Amino acid sequence: MILKQVILKNLRNFSLEKFEFNPFLTIILGENSKGKTNLLEAIHLIIHGSGFRETREGELIRFEENEAGIQGVFGVEDENFIFEVILKKKLLASASNVASVEKIFTINKSKKKYLQYLRETPKIVLFQPEQIEIITGSPEKRRRYFDNFLTSFDLVYKKRLINYENAIRQRNKILEKYRNELDLRDELTFWNKYLEEQGTYLTQNRKLYTDFLNSHEKIDNKEFSIEYLKNEFNQKRLEENFDLERRYRKTIIGPQKDDFQISQKDRLVKNLHHFGSRSEQRLGVFWLKFNEIKFIEDRLKIKPILLLDDIFSELDLKNKKLVIDLVRKYQTIVTTTEIELLELADMPKSIIKL
Repeated sequence: MILKQVILKNLRNFSLEKFEFNPFLTIILGENSKGKTNLLEAIHLIIHGSGFRETREGELIRFEENEAGIQGVFGVEDENFIFEVILKKKLLASASNVASVEKIFTINKSKKKYLQYLRETPKIVLFQPEQIEIITGSPEKRRRYFDNFLTSFDLVYKKRLINYENAIRQRNKILEKYRNELDLRDELTFWNKYLEEQGTYLTQNRKLYTDFLNSHEKIDNKEFSIEYLKNEFNQKRLEENFDLERRYRKTIIGPQKDDFQISQKDRLVKNLHHFGSRSEQRLGVFWLKFNEIKFIEDRLKIKPILLLDDIFSELDLKNKKLVIDLVRKYQTIVTTTEIELLELADMPKSIIKL
């Protein structure tokens, strides 16, 4: 699918705006705080059903408005498809000053459930400077990265991840509540079996994707590898850790404790989390993102849309050219403050000035 047009209503700093997109390259040009990232996030929202910044969804709606809408027109050959997401504020009964957000999804004006909607949307790959935290940040950030990618195309994974996270909360409540060993074991029986089933699916698919990454190890003549440090949830480990869990009153094993170690392979294997330079860490992130593209093409047999959020400001000329060579092959939408980027982008393109 090719993105042709986006219409925004009451989304962040946009009251009512329409934007047209080039099938090759669209450059969103403007100074900081003009709404470049807001427009890119709107595209992410129309495709994924959520934004990519860690903010409350109510903050996506323009100040003093109660409803926002994002409509995207996508084309496949001569046929157009209209995807729309409507956000509505809803006051929570328990806290009159706090608002939740109801999201309504439609395709060609026909209302869809969230998972039905996601089955039909195109795929995107997002590049951001902040993604270096996949390597430099905590294990939680790496788990979130892998979960976000895997849920973008595997809706069973998404469902099982939600099931697993909800069940962990229930299991922790039981560990907090029961002191007697027999009562505790009895109450945990159902949740232990349920969590093992859900967690096994998560572990297997995280392993499959890390195997894929290790089978595509090169980028820019550099080699990378990833080690999956899995923390399995099974009956044997539950029994081994039962006394500790009674003491801490929380679940201490399972995929919510997983980590991933990324290394660059030269004469020696260098752990990028602890010993990589900034440029090596940045290239490690590119290795992950480029493989997202390969995986989508191999698995789904489609080309994703690339979203690049001001990544050129932190790259040297060599890495800028590396990215430009990539975007020649895909529909790409990029935000930038650098007019010099236009000289690198020798391809059909359009410019949106904000």
